[in-house]
Amino acid sequence: MDDETHAPVTVIGLGLMGRAPAGALLAAGHPTTVWNRTTSKADQLVAGGARLAPTVDDALVASPLTIICLTDYRAVHDLLGANDVALGGTTLVNLTSGSSTQARDTARWAGQRGARYLDGAVMAIPSTIGTAEAVIPHSGPEEDCQAHEPTLRALGTVTHLGADHGLAALYDVAGLTMMWGVLNAWLQGTALLRTAGVDAATYAPFARRLAVGVAGWLPGYAEQVDRGRFPAEVSALETDARAMAHVVEESEALGVNAELPKLIKAMADRAIAAGHGGEQYPVLIEEFGKPGNG
Repeated sequence: MDDETHAPVTVIGLGLMGRAPAGALLAAGHPTTVWNRTTSKADQLVAGGARLAPTVDDALVASPLTIICLTDYRAVHDLLGANDVALGGTTLVNLTSGSSTQARDTARWAGQRGARYLDGAVMAIPSTIGTAEAVIPHSGPEEDCQAHEPTLRALGTVTHLGADHGLAALYDVAGLTMMWGVLNAWLQGTALLRTAGVDAATYAPFARRLAVGVAGWLPGYAEQVDRGRFPAEVSALETDARAMAHVVEESEALGVNAELPKLIKAMADRAIAAGHGGEQYPVLIEEFGKPGNG
């Protein structure tokens, strides 16, 4: 390929998350073509040097690489599925949020129309796009990711997850569960401490140290999950369940919502009933891997 250091690129979709990549590409020196249904959203980018394409087809042929960031996968199909839109010869990097099934289906759909396709996930807030702090994993053919890596690096940290187009969407969802899990645990603890007059700002540094400590357990716990064996090297699940009961009881006694600890304890109780009480906490992967009861 030609030198990709300042290769031209197209960005389709200029919501908050679409404008950020376009701005980062411009800042990195890439000739950038943009398109959005509401053209006024491109004004600031055009003032900064971007070219506003009059049509989607014009936007696609302007660059060998097109980054798409729309509301959902249906919008992607509706926009690019029009009869006059030519996809042949272009590489699409779809940063639209959706499911792993939608990602795989869209990869097949794009391939049938002659396009190369990478699916991506923006695991960052708009203000971090263009910095190493922005993690934007991609999945699909590795050669396509490598071919455009110099351009994609302008957006943040480039990570290729594998050839399965659905992996980026799955990592995105897995990341969301981590984010909400940590935040919900912190909010539960904060609610408890507020009953004693301890404010959130006082608890936050303590909670952060705990979160970092727990994160350090993950590699060892991952080995147990992957082996499918869960020796109680630190604590048995039945011991952890007693601590969970304590959290539930204290929450209820203080008038704090106990739904979250009750949910986790219910899962632990099922695992104990199935004979796993003497094993270590990661044995709960068996419960997390089952369909819900709701």
